[in-house]
Parts: sequence; C-alpha cells; structure tokens
Amino acid sequence: MPLTAFGLNCTLKRGAEPSSTQKLLDQVLQALGGYGVGSSSERAVNCNILPGVRTDEGEDDDWPRLRRRIQEADILVLATPIWLGQPCSVCKRVLERLDAVFGEIDGHGRYPTFGRVALVAVVGNEDGAHHVTAELYQALADVGFTIPAAGSSYWVGEAMQKTNYIDLDETPEALAGAIRTQACNAAHLAELLRAKPYPGTR
Repeated sequence: MPLTAFGLNCTLKRGAEPSSTQKLLDQVLQALGGYGVGSSSERAVNCNILPGVRTDEGEDDDWPRLRRRIQEADILVLATPIWLGQPCSVCKRVLERLDAVFGEIDGHGRYPTFGRVALVAVVGNEDGAHHVTAELYQALADVGFTIPAAGSSYWVGEAMQKTNYIDLDETPEALAGAIRTQACNAAHLAELLRAKPYPGTR
C-alpha cells in the first residue's frame, strides 16, 4: 500500500486565494510524490477549528475530521507563514488541538501518532524561520510525531521589502535542494516506521 501525506496549510488567506504558504506546501507534496507518496492538502483557515484541547469540542467543530486525515496519513506536512516572528495563530490553534493526543496514550506508552512522520514548511518576509521551525518541531515531537533528518524547508525574504515567495519566478536552488532532501528522508523514514513500528514500553 503506497505511503500517503496530508498537508495542512495554516495560511491566513481564506478560500483559494493565492498563498505563498500553499506554493511551498505544494512543492513539498510534489517532491514526496517523486517517492511514490500520494498526497492531499487542506487550508485550516477554511475549517471551523474550535478552541480547546480535546479531540472533539462539540457541535460545528471541524477538527475531528482534520484529525482523522492526519491520523490516516503516514506523513504530516505542516505549513505556516511567519507573523511577528511567530507561527501564525491558525497554526498555533492546530498545535493546541493536537494536545488531545496525551489523553490517548495506550498502556504501553504508545501515542496514536507514533509511526507518523512530520515535516515543516515555513514562509515569511522577515527572519525567524529557524525559530518557527524549532517551535513547531518541539510541539510535534511532544505529541508523538517522528522528525526526519533535515526535515524542514523555508523561505524568508529580505527585511522591510514587499516580495512574497509566491511572487518569485523560480525557486532558489538552496530551497529546491532542501525540499528534495526533506521529501527523500521523510519517505524513507515513513517506510521504515511502517515496516517496524515503535514497540511500546514493557
């Protein structure tokens, strides 16, 4: 059965409005496709993700559906823009809702997210990509995802200028290389974890 990836775009742009975050996410998913990984994606901002730390916060909460999509995929690609040097508010809401994983640990210490790989993609017009990546990977590791070597890709423009990633005619070679590397390592790691899952404590 082929590996699958689910991309969660945390852009603040609603609908199908052009988005730098979507552009980078699509490139990561396309690179994963080169390793036989099927993929799909969704914009979190188009969903009603209620505040809270439970898997289901009740009526009109779209998070349970998104959580199922995350759980069914071998690889989660979490993509966010940088605002004020931080992951955007939509991304932070996603991380808060993933906190529910701690209530689902089995008797052998296994999280429901064990065996799933997480990738991060970050865009912005100011510095801060390393800080944002560190925040996201700390949270994702805490809730049980496995992080591959060189598992992030990011683009930040010069400070105080107006160019967005979506405005670039070509992907910078350094970024293209980072995308290829994270896709390769994520697909490899996901295959290994599928073949030999975490055993759990005794």
